[in-house]
Amino acid sequence: MNIYRCIVCCYEYNPDEVDIAGGIDNGTSFNDLPDDWVCPVCGAPTNEFEEIS
Repeated sequence: MNIYRCIVCCYEYNPDEVDIAGGIDNGTSFNDLPDDWVCPVCGAPTNEFEEIS
């Protein structure tokens, strides 16, 4: 699965890691995140992320 980086704060969403604070299980692809998910560091929405791998 691909890794996405927040263009606001450079947080990297890696689907192989668990986002406990966001309630996201590991293995959840970026495209399958809930519509209301935001960057756990800066609060940016998913449209502020870019695919990096």
